[in-house]
Amino acid sequence: MSPAAGGLDGAHGEGGGVVEVESVFIGAGCNRVVNNVSWGACGLVAFGAQNAVALFDPVRGAIVTTLPGHKAAVNCTLWLPTKKDALQVRRSEAHYLLSGSADGAIMAWKIGSGKGEWSHVLQLPGMHKKGVTCLSGRMVSNTVSIFASTSSDGIVVIWEMVHEPTNGGCCKVSCLHSLSVGLKPMVSLSLAVLPEQGSHLILAMGGLDHKIHIYCGDHSGKFIKACELKGHSDWVRSLDFSLPVMVSSEEHSLFLVSSSQDRTIRIWKMSSNAVSSGSTMQSRKENIEMTSYIEGPLFVSGNTSYQVSLESLLVGHEDWVYSVEWQPPTLLPGDEAHQPMSILSASMDKMMMIWRPEKNTGLWINSVTVGELSHSALGFYGGHWQPDGKSILAHGYGGSFHMWKDVGLDSENWQPHIVPSGHFAPVSDITWARSGQYLLSVSHDQTTRMFAPWRSQVKSGDVICWREIARPQIHGHDINCVTFIQGSGNHRFVSGADEKVSRVFEAPLSFLKTLQQATLSKPDISEDFDNVQVLGANMSALGLSQKPIYTHGIKESPTTVSNDGPDSMETIPDAVPTVFTEPPVEDQLAWNTLWPESHKLYGHGNELFSVCCDYEGNLVASSCKAQSAPVAEIWLWEVGTWKAVGRLQSHNLTVTQMEFSHDNAFLLSVSRDRHLSVFSIRKTVEGAEHCLVAKHEAHKRIIWACSWNPFGHEFATGSRDKTVKIWCVQDTSSVKLLATLPQFRDSVTALAWMGRDRASNAGILAIGMDNGMIELWSISGGRASAGSTPDSSPLRAACMLQFDPLLCHVSTVHRLRWRESDSSDESAPQLASCGADHCVRVFEVRDK
Repeated sequence: MSPAAGGLDGAHGEGGGVVEVESVFIGAGCNRVVNNVSWGACGLVAFGAQNAVALFDPVRGAIVTTLPGHKAAVNCTLWLPTKKDALQVRRSEAHYLLSGSADGAIMAWKIGSGKGEWSHVLQLPGMHKKGVTCLSGRMVSNTVSIFASTSSDGIVVIWEMVHEPTNGGCCKVSCLHSLSVGLKPMVSLSLAVLPEQGSHLILAMGGLDHKIHIYCGDHSGKFIKACELKGHSDWVRSLDFSLPVMVSSEEHSLFLVSSSQDRTIRIWKMSSNAVSSGSTMQSRKENIEMTSYIEGPLFVSGNTSYQVSLESLLVGHEDWVYSVEWQPPTLLPGDEAHQPMSILSASMDKMMMIWRPEKNTGLWINSVTVGELSHSALGFYGGHWQPDGKSILAHGYGGSFHMWKDVGLDSENWQPHIVPSGHFAPVSDITWARSGQYLLSVSHDQTTRMFAPWRSQVKSGDVICWREIARPQIHGHDINCVTFIQGSGNHRFVSGADEKVSRVFEAPLSFLKTLQQATLSKPDISEDFDNVQVLGANMSALGLSQKPIYTHGIKESPTTVSNDGPDSMETIPDAVPTVFTEPPVEDQLAWNTLWPESHKLYGHGNELFSVCCDYEGNLVASSCKAQSAPVAEIWLWEVGTWKAVGRLQSHNLTVTQMEFSHDNAFLLSVSRDRHLSVFSIRKTVEGAEHCLVAKHEAHKRIIWACSWNPFGHEFATGSRDKTVKIWCVQDTSSVKLLATLPQFRDSVTALAWMGRDRASNAGILAIGMDNGMIELWSISGGRASAGSTPDSSPLRAACMLQFDPLLCHVSTVHRLRWRESDSSDESAPQLASCGADHCVRVFEVRDK
């Protein structure tokens, strides 16, 4: 499957033509674990996004695919050949990716470097009983790699991978050796080839006992403990061997860098001496120098002894140092790999530093510091070099990536660069803006995010990439539901979280202007910028309310607003609402793109669960978690006045989803009590009139999803009983079952119906399931005629397309939404989906 296309052939169904689907956008955050990210010599970055391995292209700044297979969260990834295997990389046609998950499984994937195709090669034998925390390896020849894995069960396993160099070749993995390290597991590993001896390997491991354990072995995988390095006073979180370095005229030396939760970084030097009995000890006693006092142990591997000494202690970070990495080697003309003396460190103090020895003194100093200043970031879990050393990448606590590129010509100048972004917890709901210009998603990571295709400054012929253009809500509770207010006027949305209040947000001026820049769209007639008096929003101290920042046109200055008594204690640094001419990076998103909250809707007795808006933008309906009929009421709110104008009683348990019919005549609701209800709704001057038209026990299990046919009063319901049923409202007084689709493989958790041809009442029903799969069904007919025969046009349903698993979610699909496009819009229909795998996806569905 190619990263750009991701295309998929459809299958003929009796109800419609053939369609194909293409993945347009994937948004996902990085799992919050150390060792999760790996930047491969092929140029792609691999990271764990919940149970999937995601690959992103740093050049485009976009995720190209997600690889399904793991049944638990992905903890660590490793590319083979690694960036250190510079010689093998040049000759290799295929790259392999290893991933380890929280249930102890390790998988291998093959990525063809030429065509960008990937395939699942194999799952390694289950040697680990608990989560795999680190993978480290090296290529020892053009076809053989040795790698090690460590797990929280206290076992370190040495593996051998033999792969054919050609693209069509297969790969075999075998377990060579298993080391038990006792009750305190190892959390960091580094494997290297010993200088002077190509057949001997050295493995360093560090963990909870504050020591670095050095093991020596050969290609057979038998490793024996050589020595221990003491010095750190807390967990050793990261280890990395350099390539052998020629120090002055001496033999080659190997350097090991280690970082720890004691906030320090140590560089250890391993110098080789040929073993001749008794002589080494003698020579050591004769030369008493400064270095003699920091010399560590001596160990022997093969016919060479190695003297370990502490080269340097680097103190500069103010918090745990989670990762250290040597700059990848460069290839010199004579096919010789040159190791630059440069180390990248990343810490929970929100800083990444590049350390290099000073030219004159040789003392290691911090030569570059980059980082995030926003109070919302909670530090970095890892830092990585680009294979050519021109860019550095960090991943943070908020599932975010941060990348800096050296754009300086004469001297170094590291500037932020665009990277993919997304949620780092299950995404609970999505909604399209009324014009389909952008997509809004809410998640249990307590944020609301907006994604849109960034068309500005894109050369013709280039692929238009989707970007996160704003983060309008950053909250203190998990957000469960969202709806966009339709109709005219400013952009507004209502969101509901794990609290009893719904909140209404209105777009500030800075967002409207950014949107114009991003989409190159002319503003709506209704979007008169002069009427929008709010420039942006500031976060309150508790992270619950967002207060407006007014434009200069307002007489009351912002300073007088903030000095109203106790609130002046809450002063977090003020946001700087900005109009972006290029996609904002994480620091700006987390701080400067908030929307002000205009209203709170009080009424529900429990946490909000579902919310929807009618198609004219007059009414909003909301429901909350409930275990009794009074709490399970659906509340109707009038847009504008935001008064409660109705309380609809029908269900006994939580209403899981609601939707207005496209002519706004009916409100459909489905619930955990296995019933569906249809209410007739009529907007009046005083508010709204409502009446329960029908209530049915529709399924045998929880009903998770419902969707109306845009052309009529037919609707679909989907349930945990693995069925989808099609119904219609007859004579505005009863509901009739038209059809039950064949049973699906898993619970149906999301539905979205799109109209295609009004005359034949034809449309496409998108169906999302608990296992992450998505199917498209063509639905046509079923409309009751005016004549005496009620079923003059029987309903026809056929499966048009089952999405390729590479395109799908790897966990429950929470919501599907078709983009509402204008009739004049000639572009292919777009389907958005979100799921428990932290992903937001957009697909384009085309006729073949």
